[in-house]
Amino acid sequence: MHPMLNTAVKAARRAASIINRASFDIDRIKVTEKGHNDFVTEVDQAAEQAIIEVLKTAYPDHAILAEESGPSQNLHDENDNVWIIDPIDGTTNFIHGFPQYCVSIALQQRGQITQAVVYDPNRNDLFTASKGAGAYLNEKRIRVGRRDKMADALIGTGFPFREGAGLDEYMQMFKIMTEKCAGLRRPGAAALDLAYVAAGRLDGFFEKGLQTWDMAAGSLLITEAGGIVGNFAGESDYLYKGNVLAGSPKIFAQMVHLLSPFAK
Repeated sequence: MHPMLNTAVKAARRAASIINRASFDIDRIKVTEKGHNDFVTEVDQAAEQAIIEVLKTAYPDHAILAEESGPSQNLHDENDNVWIIDPIDGTTNFIHGFPQYCVSIALQQRGQITQAVVYDPNRNDLFTASKGAGAYLNEKRIRVGRRDKMADALIGTGFPFREGAGLDEYMQMFKIMTEKCAGLRRPGAAALDLAYVAAGRLDGFFEKGLQTWDMAAGSLLITEAGGIVGNFAGESDYLYKGNVLAGSPKIFAQMVHLLSPFAK
């Protein structure tokens, strides 16, 4: 395992230990609403600080882009190494005791995602990838699914949850995809959904309005597992535009055909 990936795994497990302890007494967790249906807990913040501490101890010069604390002071265009962190992707699930959430950590080097960890503390599923070295689930090599027809494909998605997030447009996409695929699922943790695409548990995934930390780690898992990630037009700016579409190559192409009219 690459030394930087090993450090990210250590950080993810440190965060997961905090999350697991808190999950036994969810009713006592302090919850703050950042926006409409957008929550943060003291556990998110504690887990994020634990991750940052591990990463900064190993790599003090590296920059940080984290969901709760934002960019570090040394984050700028010339920084070669940026850790992208989501301490709990699926916070709403977490505060309801719904066991579908994860820790997501990625390393971006000179604009490219090179290391990725998505850790599901409920199932002890550790998804890892290093650029050029493949994707793994609990140290076993994974590949995207082999289904090649949308009619047979299980597709993941995420519903808009913020006010003014384009629910009407999403319902049009929902109708199109429901009619074309074998099933549509919305578990509520995009990073974990993307990891599932990499492992072949989902054949594809699409969502609008995501943040960089929702997609960074999962995107590398998919490409290293033989899949493709892009925006709704199939282009590569998804990390910055927030609209993502992913799948095995044949499913990806069919999803682009169906959803490209919604590319903006």
